[in-house]
Amino acid sequence: MIPRLQGLSGWLLYGFAAAMMVFILTPILLIMVISFSDGYFVSFPPTGFTLDWYSKVLGNQEFIDALLFSTLLSLGTTALSLLLGVPAAIALVRGNLPFASLAKGLLLSPLIFPVLITGLALLQLFTGYGWGNAKLNLLLAHTVVTTPYVVRTVITSLELVNPSLEEAARTLGATRWATFYRVVLPQIAPGVVSGAIFCFMVSFDNYPVSMWLADSENTPVPVVLYRQIGTVFDPSVATMSTLIILLATVVVVMLEKMVGLRRAMAA
Repeated sequence: MIPRLQGLSGWLLYGFAAAMMVFILTPILLIMVISFSDGYFVSFPPTGFTLDWYSKVLGNQEFIDALLFSTLLSLGTTALSLLLGVPAAIALVRGNLPFASLAKGLLLSPLIFPVLITGLALLQLFTGYGWGNAKLNLLLAHTVVTTPYVVRTVITSLELVNPSLEEAARTLGATRWATFYRVVLPQIAPGVVSGAIFCFMVSFDNYPVSMWLADSENTPVPVVLYRQIGTVFDPSVATMSTLIILLATVVVVMLEKMVGLRRAMAA
């Protein structure tokens, strides 16, 4: 259990945390409020209340298709990042590789480079090899960007696992797979779940990479939203943003409920 802070230091810490939450959430709440405005242009405070913008946006087939495409793309990216990131993290921590530090730096390098440059580099790579499948290119590009989050969180979890527990399981006759599934995985589950949530959110909200690789038939929702802002800045933009926030929140809550941190830590 995490100890409770008491006294003046506790109040200062909780006050600072509350102030930071207000600072972070206020712009999001303002966008949600503007989405109910009955004006034809974005203004605050809103001149009135209406749900017409939601009816208009939900009737926009381009936005609905982009929202569905982004959701499926993010889920696919998350699954692929876990399939690649978890074994990579285990190999770096348990594999006794001669160049583990170099390999770790290479795997985490997408976190250092600007995402815009990464997207441009991947566009040149795919174009050079003649890969014209936008869906596959977006999936691979998003996986390149998100896999380091899984590697980083799982490595942190693995470093906290006692290797003697694995050795004891192997001594008692457990296979490598059984040892991983019954001993290692329950202990690193918080890192795996955290990495999965990071992957989904980063992929779902990714614009710098998507803008290079999307086409007219496969367009993620951040690209559609950016185009909408460039055309006209009415409350429909705030409405689209609100729906994106709500959908992302629902998916994250569902992930937390199914295989969330509380359940993982209680395992």
